[in-house]
Amino acid sequence: MTSVRVFLAAGLLLAGGNGFCAAAGPEGGVYAWNLPKGFPIPYVPPDNPMTAAKVELGRYLFYDTRMSINGKSSCATCHKQELAFTDGRAVGVGATGESHSRGPMSLVNVAWNASFTWSNPHIKTLEEQALVPMRGLQPVELGLHDDGAPFLPIARADATYQPLFARAFPGENDPYTVTNVTKAIASFERSIISGQSPYDRYHYNRDDNAISDSAKRGEGLFFNQHLSCFRCHGGFDFSDATTSAAHPGRRVEFHNTGLYNPYPAPNVGIFEYTKVPADQGKFKTPTLRNIALTAPYMHDGSLRTLEDVLGHYAAGGKNGHDNPNKDPLIGGFTLSTEDRADLIEFLKSLTDEALIHDPRFSNPWPASAR
Repeated sequence: MTSVRVFLAAGLLLAGGNGFCAAAGPEGGVYAWNLPKGFPIPYVPPDNPMTAAKVELGRYLFYDTRMSINGKSSCATCHKQELAFTDGRAVGVGATGESHSRGPMSLVNVAWNASFTWSNPHIKTLEEQALVPMRGLQPVELGLHDDGAPFLPIARADATYQPLFARAFPGENDPYTVTNVTKAIASFERSIISGQSPYDRYHYNRDDNAISDSAKRGEGLFFNQHLSCFRCHGGFDFSDATTSAAHPGRRVEFHNTGLYNPYPAPNVGIFEYTKVPADQGKFKTPTLRNIALTAPYMHDGSLRTLEDVLGHYAAGGKNGHDNPNKDPLIGGFTLSTEDRADLIEFLKSLTDEALIHDPRFSNPWPASAR
């Protein structure tokens, strides 16, 4: 296993990973990232520097059901802490009960995302992404109006929000704007960092007892050239769709994994936006961190278990080798029963129990106000 460890660590050092860093905020404020080992400094848009005050305001906004058109849903409805900020459904359900076509993606380590939805290559920041559920109407997500109604008047009159907005956006005559709401939510989401899994303790802290022998064998399989899992799920976040302060403009790769042939509308991948025929069925590679908590899998939740996912890739995709747009890395492979069990144990070792119990990411509203 030593060679695997060195290979992954080298990639992280080249990415600029270091342990602790601080970012300067407005008015001389400093935000302490306190990054896990191996994590590079994240890219943050210059017009929304991180501050503790914005993160705290964003946490209140994230859990506030009054941010939906009917007061029934919040960001946390589709992004539950105990499920690594997913919702356990195959596809999302909006405030009015309408089903969406895709499942909510995990928000864990979203600070390093180079793309923020399953298949829209044009959304480059969390601030832009936050507007999608806030204003989504086809189908309804939160369903707010473009001017933030009915939520902004509620926030302006709320005794809890008044000091929070004032601290987050000091000097503004009227900080109660859609722009500031998205900035605060994005700041909170950037603070949701996962890097304390058993695998992290094994890999970075050299704790050989942190993961089982089965998981260690699974690690070897994961980084095996024949399986090539790491080619799409590589690096510190186990995804090829990451960026950092050192590489803010990194090009994102989207992949057709052979799940369908053809892919049924509306889930046609980035083809929806590019109209390039070869882009049909290409979707973003999600992180594998906390993957054992985020079932069901794939953009539409069509694979229920990790065993189903391994079966899909072992077969070379649902349609075998007949999909002309399928990524060439999806070629199929053979795994014994023991190999499958070992690989799944490795994936389970990426679960960060501290994350799902961390009070910094939990609902700050008193039970009576929820």
